[in-house]
Amino acid sequence: MTGTSTTALQGHIDERLRPLLAELERSLASDPDCSFQAVALHHGRIVLDVWGGPHLVADSLMVPWSVTKNTIGLVVGLLVQRGDLDLDRAVAEYWPEFAAKGKGAITVRQLLSHQAGLPQSDRPATASDLLDHHRAAELLAASRPLWAPGSGFGYHALTIGNLADELVFRATGRTLHEVYEREIRAPHGIDFFLGLPEDQEHRLVPGLPVQGGPVNGPAPDPTSWIGHVLRVPGEQIDLAGDRRSTGYGHPAASGTASARGIARLFAATVTGLEDAAPLLDAETVRVIGQQQVRGYDQVLGQESRAHAIVFQKPTAAMPFGGPWAFGHDGARGALGLVDPSVGLAFGYTVARGPWPGGADGRAVRLAAGLGAALGE
Repeated sequence: MTGTSTTALQGHIDERLRPLLAELERSLASDPDCSFQAVALHHGRIVLDVWGGPHLVADSLMVPWSVTKNTIGLVVGLLVQRGDLDLDRAVAEYWPEFAAKGKGAITVRQLLSHQAGLPQSDRPATASDLLDHHRAAELLAASRPLWAPGSGFGYHALTIGNLADELVFRATGRTLHEVYEREIRAPHGIDFFLGLPEDQEHRLVPGLPVQGGPVNGPAPDPTSWIGHVLRVPGEQIDLAGDRRSTGYGHPAASGTASARGIARLFAATVTGLEDAAPLLDAETVRVIGQQQVRGYDQVLGQESRAHAIVFQKPTAAMPFGGPWAFGHDGARGALGLVDPSVGLAFGYTVARGPWPGGADGRAVRLAAGLGAALGE
């Protein structure tokens, strides 16, 4: 890991935005373990690039958990824009085996907005199945949905990565990872990997146990009646700490990124990066960022959750931006989002996130504050 860690805030900020960092500065002063990175670009130019704490430096990488899902949504956006995917066609038109057990009418739109009823397969997928480009997808294709597709929605925490990967493969002949690496990450030098190269392993920083809660233990089980489907049987693999996971880069959970990488990903694809136009045109951004579902999540048991195409939308519980903002948080506090209406691309990582999980509230408040300030 390059650089020198410190408990003081380091980096660069547009002076107009400095008051927005007061909460993070107080956290650094009061919590000896507080360590984070926060980066914002406005219309493709850096207005905030700060870090602090004993565990992270400017170019540290972390597994941001479900912030990784942003890579799925942006790859899908690229393929929709090209005409390789149509959100309103049946998934089975691309992937015939998927039609089994009553799934023939499920659309790409439903599949990618957590409506398909497949948060787990009939024979639960093992970690080895999930960390494979096709095996978990084959199990899911042979499964009956837990609810009638379209009758509700529930968070497909891991399986949305396998479902999207197979869909991309059927539509293009390439895995989601290959499309992402060749057409988005590598050409733009984005520090956000689906499959961490071995020569970058030295930059990876493990997360600390969540802050608060019973003995800083794991996040509680989902409260809904089908929450158990999120459990993975067989050999247990630490998605954030096992090389089998980080080297593969599960697109729903185990990418590796810096805050710079998260923000740069959104700038390159949505708001434009420096003087270059974004990969996605404004209409495609509206299509993938449009709310698809809002309300009760049948897997997490949460009363108010909202999704666009893969992405999360702001809610009262997580008010990170305006009505056209979209992004995704991670189980241990990380957050990545874009608000195209104000040209904001934002990334945040944290070594010790809050109990019981999900976006660090400090990041949500910072992102909302940035959006308000930059939109003036």
